Amino acid sequence: MGAISSLFGYLLNALYTVFNNYGIAIIIFSIILRIILIPITIKQQKSMKKSAKLQEEMKEIQRKYKNNPEKLNQETIELYKREKMSPFAGCFSSIIQLIIILSVFWLVSQPLTYMKRIDVNVINDYKTQLQQEGNNQTYAEIAIINRFGAEDERVRLNMDFLGLDLSKVPSSNLNDWTVYIIPLLYVISSVASIKLTNNINMKKKDKKKAITDGTEVLPAEEPSELEAMEAMNKNMMYMLPLMSVFIAFIAPLGLALYWFISNVLMIIERLIIDAVMRHKEEKENA
Repeated sequence: MGAISSLFGYLLNALYTVFNNYGIAIIIFSIILRIILIPITIKQQKSMKKSAKLQEEMKEIQRKYKNNPEKLNQETIELYKREKMSPFAGCFSSIIQLIIILSVFWLVSQPLTYMKRIDVNVINDYKTQLQQEGNNQTYAEIAIINRFGAEDERVRLNMDFLGLDLSKVPSSNLNDWTVYIIPLLYVISSVASIKLTNNINMKKKDKKKAITDGTEVLPAEEPSELEAMEAMNKNMMYMLPLMSVFIAFIAPLGLALYWFISNVLMIIERLIIDAVMRHKEEKENA
């Protein structure tokens, strides 16, 4: 994670050098990172679409070989191979997101190490001074920026963004209502993102129902592996935002700003990608 945080730090510091504002640098950083991750987002959308298709085939295999477990497993494996699909393909995107969450968390928690690349001896000297002053904050490097930034240009960062101090930690500033603005926007964007994903999935299911001949299809007696995979992906879809909200509450506001911007960009991406894929599918079926 440290290596990825260091790589992100190079980019964030370069943007800060250009704009001289931590908040603007984070926004541009978020945009660049989302652009880099577009291929993964497209792959995830295609994987979701293919999973829905395979689930119908899997149900048929289960009904056909429900009394023959060995044949059922063999046909299931063949189905995955034929469609070049892994049962855990949908989890790849969630794992990437988790890695990025942790990497950006370390980046904004230790900006002097990963972004400004200040000598460790300088940081330790300032930490010692803070301890002697009785200032034992959780995020020592943020405390160093706030305490010594005005007198030492090496540890100076402009963290004022639209009147909000991005160095503040909500859990340590409960009486300051301004610290709740960005986390609240992040929560709203997370709910919107989850609803959008669910709506896209529901539209796909409704479309499948509409093209059937109206006959009732009995459900499989046991859930398929694809259904289990979808359930796991759905749990991850809810778990990551919940975990992120908790981290945003105990981390500097710069992290919540990154997540909020990323969510907004992700929503736009999904709408565009879904529209393009739907248009392509309609063209192929025409």
